[in-house]
Amino acid sequence: MKQMLHGEIASAKEFLDRSSRVLTEDDSNFAPKEGMFTVAGQMAHAAQTIEWFLRGAFSPDGFDMDFERMDGEVRAVTSLTAARAWVDRACAEAAKTIEAHSDAEWNATLPQGPIMGGQPKLAIFGAITDHTAHHRGALTVYARLLGKVPAMPYMEM
Repeated sequence: MKQMLHGEIASAKEFLDRSSRVLTEDDSNFAPKEGMFTVAGQMAHAAQTIEWFLRGAFSPDGFDMDFERMDGEVRAVTSLTAARAWVDRACAEAAKTIEAHSDAEWNATLPQGPIMGGQPKLAIFGAITDHTAHHRGALTVYARLLGKVPAMPYMEM
């Protein structure tokens, strides 16, 4: 099972990296419209959410629901390089978290509540994959608005 979970994180990161590779530090503060996440913010939010799912799955208090604070943390990131480093750290922490818990712990259910209540904890990996895909899609739209052509996420061409 752990091999599968490691594969989920590795694929999500690889696809995010590949589809956003065309974006550079100079693009960090681009947003299509005022109030939307910037390029750096999109990437930072993806990183933050990986950490959020991992912490929430094993926290006795469940998932952190202070979305206003978390939004502020993401919007404070103005460097794509810093945001990419956050993704790297979040994925490295995911690998450590996978190893730190047994298959039985991963199969144990999340507490009842608004975030995936009653599902096995390992279901967070599908949610991480979906969420990361959503933001890599947004980043590819941003890239096209900047006149760039993003790479296909699933393979080198």
